[in-house]
Amino acid sequence: MSEIVYPQGCRPITDDLGPDELIRRLKTLAHTLQSMEQDEGAYQQYIPLALHLAEDQFLTHPSRDVQLLIACCIADVLRVYAPEAPYKDPEQVKTIFLFLITQLSGLKDPKDAAFKRYFYLLENLAFVKSFNMCFELEECQRIFCALFSLMFKIINDEHSERVKSFMLDVLCPLITESDTVSTELLNIVLMNIVEPNKTQRKNAYQLATELIIKTSSTLEPYIQNFFNQVLILGKEENELQMYSKVYDLIFELNHICPTVLVSVLPQLECKLKSPLENERLGAVTLLARMFSEKDSELAKHHTALWRAFLGRFNDISVIIRTKCVQYSMHFLLNHPDLRKDITETLKMRQHDSEENVRYEVVMAIVSTARKNFQVVSDSEDLLEFVKERTLDKKFKIRKEAMSGLAMIYRKHLNDPDVPNATKKAVTWIKDKILHGYYMQGIEDRLLVERLLNTCLVPFQLSADERMKKLYHLLGTIDDHATKAFIELQKNQMCVRRYVSDWLELHRKPGTNTVADTSNKIHMLSKFLPEPVKAHEFLTKFSQHMTADPQLLKEMEMIVKPDVSCKECAYTTAIVLKKLGQPVMTNLYYNTVKMLLERASSVMIDHEAIRILIRYVEECLEGGNIIEEIGLNPGTAGDRGLKLLVMLSYVFAPHFHHADVISQLMQLLRIDDETVAPLVLSVFTFVGKHKPLYEEFPDLMNELAPICRQFAETGTPKQAKGAIRCIYVNMPELHDTLFPFILETIKLNLNADSLHYRTAIVSLGHIAFNVPDKCKVQIKNIVSRKIVKELLVKEGSSNDSYHHSDLGDWCTEDELPEETRCKVEGLKTMARWLLGLKQDVASAQKTFRMLNAFITHKGDLLQAGKLSRAEMSWLRLAAGCAMLKVCEQKGVGDQYTAEQFYNLSQLMVDDVKHVREIFAGKLHKGLGRGIPNKCLPLDFMGYYALSGKEEETKIKNTIKNYMITDINKRRDYVKTITMGSQVDKAMGQLPHILPDYMLVFAVPILAHDPAFTRWDDVSELTRARQCLWFILEPLMMKNDYYCYGFYKNLIERMKNHKDAIKGEDDGVNYKLWAICDLAMSLILTKTTNYDFKDFPSETRIPTMYFAPQPDHFVNTRVFLPPELQFQAPKKTGITLAMVAAEKQAKKPKGKPKPEACGPLGTDVKPSEASETKIQLPGLSDELSDTEEPPAKRVARDSSKLTLE
Repeated sequence: MSEIVYPQGCRPITDDLGPDELIRRLKTLAHTLQSMEQDEGAYQQYIPLALHLAEDQFLTHPSRDVQLLIACCIADVLRVYAPEAPYKDPEQVKTIFLFLITQLSGLKDPKDAAFKRYFYLLENLAFVKSFNMCFELEECQRIFCALFSLMFKIINDEHSERVKSFMLDVLCPLITESDTVSTELLNIVLMNIVEPNKTQRKNAYQLATELIIKTSSTLEPYIQNFFNQVLILGKEENELQMYSKVYDLIFELNHICPTVLVSVLPQLECKLKSPLENERLGAVTLLARMFSEKDSELAKHHTALWRAFLGRFNDISVIIRTKCVQYSMHFLLNHPDLRKDITETLKMRQHDSEENVRYEVVMAIVSTARKNFQVVSDSEDLLEFVKERTLDKKFKIRKEAMSGLAMIYRKHLNDPDVPNATKKAVTWIKDKILHGYYMQGIEDRLLVERLLNTCLVPFQLSADERMKKLYHLLGTIDDHATKAFIELQKNQMCVRRYVSDWLELHRKPGTNTVADTSNKIHMLSKFLPEPVKAHEFLTKFSQHMTADPQLLKEMEMIVKPDVSCKECAYTTAIVLKKLGQPVMTNLYYNTVKMLLERASSVMIDHEAIRILIRYVEECLEGGNIIEEIGLNPGTAGDRGLKLLVMLSYVFAPHFHHADVISQLMQLLRIDDETVAPLVLSVFTFVGKHKPLYEEFPDLMNELAPICRQFAETGTPKQAKGAIRCIYVNMPELHDTLFPFILETIKLNLNADSLHYRTAIVSLGHIAFNVPDKCKVQIKNIVSRKIVKELLVKEGSSNDSYHHSDLGDWCTEDELPEETRCKVEGLKTMARWLLGLKQDVASAQKTFRMLNAFITHKGDLLQAGKLSRAEMSWLRLAAGCAMLKVCEQKGVGDQYTAEQFYNLSQLMVDDVKHVREIFAGKLHKGLGRGIPNKCLPLDFMGYYALSGKEEETKIKNTIKNYMITDINKRRDYVKTITMGSQVDKAMGQLPHILPDYMLVFAVPILAHDPAFTRWDDVSELTRARQCLWFILEPLMMKNDYYCYGFYKNLIERMKNHKDAIKGEDDGVNYKLWAICDLAMSLILTKTTNYDFKDFPSETRIPTMYFAPQPDHFVNTRVFLPPELQFQAPKKTGITLAMVAAEKQAKKPKGKPKPEACGPLGTDVKPSEASETKIQLPGLSDELSDTEEPPAKRVARDSSKLTLE
């Protein structure tokens, strides 16, 4: 080796020097080398020195400073001798560069004292591209990987831009000037642009980003090759992380340098169509992000890929469909040009069979509306999708759809300047939300109640603004929504009453209090979802109130009848704060919160009522308020009055103020005959809470002459309202007012009087409300003036009118005045009888007359002077009057079986309006005040005739009526059988259980005039259709269905004969054929043939069935062979076998005598139509005029309508 020559001033460098001396000499040498300039061919004498510095003893010296100085010297040597470095041995070159990389790690801490030398080292290496020497080495890629890894590892926030710039200068040439870029090196670079490095090491991400941009043209083929191997060939290398981050890399590279992906993106189409779900999911997730990003133009440039992506909305995989839908929001928000495509795909997915997909559709649209209301409000289609999902079978979807629509409606309330699509939508949004109250689930009802108070009529608004929103709501919704609103308010009132009673028990010490409290909690829990859990938490809350008197006091404030909205909301918030954290896991908090939402009154108070009446008055006078609130000028006043009627029923205490009563009396002075009846209804409902004369005698003395005038000379509706108002509010004035009114009525009860019809109506209502006042006088007036001079008097001939073509039906206003008076006369007869209650003789005469109207099709005297429309109205009025009378125990029990059958024919009347109205009255009568004040169960049998109804709409309506009546009775049975007097309740079940409607339907069908021959196949087929109409809701989806009960019931009916024409074989055969039809349906449709216990034994009403001799057993099958249906094969039961079984069961001895009926369990005729039923919890001495306390609300509420 040549002798080592040192530059002037530099002393020899040897490994035997001490560290300090060595460092001093190296500093001098480094400074000298640093000052040398590049000069080709010069400095040859220093080559041995350069080689000496690269010896192992220096590269591995224990002193960190020595190593750093050696690195700086070597870097300067490489600079000075560039491009021909003195190091020729490849192994030595490799060692040197690995040593330099190690030294560069000192750059990580800019605060280090030696950082300047490390920075000099970096700058020197960058300046002359020293690492390019490694291109000649076999292991150059290993060196580069070590260098790149180090740079990404050490870069941090404290580095200046110069440091970062020199790092790039070192790294970039190693890619751009290299013949190849290894997969390992690509992996190191690319892994720094994806998670977790992207967020955890932002400086490394930035460095990698700039590196890719600067070297994109070189990297492009290598990146494309990598994606080709993965996307097309499916290659994977587990040791390299980037193979697991393919889709993330594509996403980030698209951001950093989209040009490198030009040929990669089209390849994703094969991944979208891959048979493997994971591959499709990855591709879908990636493309959804890329396509939906703001300012992305990918869909424009890659239309084929976009179409393929849209196809994945219909993927077989639920996860993929869900993922597509979840990104819809971003498309809708960021890409107006793609909204049409996305809307089309959402249209399909909102009907997806998977609930999570439908849920995400709703969430996507609703979330879009929250972020940018304009996007959704511009699109009617998107709103329609949400609208459809309000009827989804899953509650969580209905909830989001309803909440989303409510949020949109609320935004509309606060922003009048909205797009036309939204204006159009808000016309149905409020209807749709309220229609949700028709859903069966209690969760739906709670949701609608919450949305009403938070979005439709926000409770936080001031009273005047709140009433404007309420008036607008009730002034613009449809009839179904109006009924739902009424039902909602009635239910909330009912909950408030139950809560109030429950709280009252906490103030009453006593031994029975615990049991009573438990019963109240049990009732309250039924108003909440999951009653069992609700019962547990309400019990806990009850204990909480017992321990905290202040809490009890606050609860009493919330349900206080005259509490103000502000006070109620404030107190509710205080109560909730005492229940723990408002989180989903706090079930105790959430249960009590739901109860408070149902019981609190935050919409209506005294101030709100006062403001609302003022608005209604302005609307009636045609003021500007109509336009301000957004109402229809033609209906604004009427809707407002009907709203007041409804509120007076639910919030009567808020009306008990002199200023409110004065305002209402002011409305009576408005010159419009439609106003007074509604205002008088308000007074009546308010008076039922507490007679107004007790608090405001002066105001009532002013009102009394007005009411008298209405009763004597007003319209019929005014007269009706006036009589009821006097009766309810002015008990002290009954003796003075009613006799005077009655005298005037007598004078007006003649066809020549202008007030004839008014006098008829007033008479009926006086007879109904105060039957004991002038009892004989009223009876004489009814007998002479109503019956003889009106109803049975031959009508005046009016040929010109008679020949006018009214058809089968007309509106009531189109009827001749004389006929209208007859209709009112029939109603008066019914009201008079209802008032008498127990006058059996009068009832029988009246039933005969009403029956004659029905049997003669409305033309009582059959003089042929009435038009078809008049006859329709008269027989309908007679039928409705019979139904009304039959609700009352006593007079209502006097109809005969034949009259019962004749009345049933209105269910199949030739005129559809008659059928429709009569069925509505039947339903109303059956549902009114179960069990004491409703029509007897006999009338449920009428529904069977609607099985022949040909009008689909009417048939569906009647079916809904029937199902409602069945469910009401079932619910009532559940209630009474859970009480303490179970045995007593069981005895009453034959009068309540809907299953017994079959025993009334059978004779009704047998006596149907359309059923002429017992063996006529077509007629029997229609009868079977009628039977299935009632049996379907009784048998299907009924946990309490009992095959044994129905089988026994039908067998017992078949062992009886007809009660009217028991000696006529033709009638009996029809009856028995209907029984066989019913049995065949039971055999065919039953899925469980268990003879399990039924809560009631079978009873046959002897009013319609006459008993046979004791030894009689009817084994004959009365059906033609083609109608003798076979049961499913697995049961092996046939009609013939059932008949044979009856023969086998033929009694051998005389049955044991029982309390009533020839066969012991038959029911006497008077009991068959019993409406006065003694039930547990009701006093045995309950008078005819009383109703069960729990039912009185329902009784009154059924009178309330806004129609």
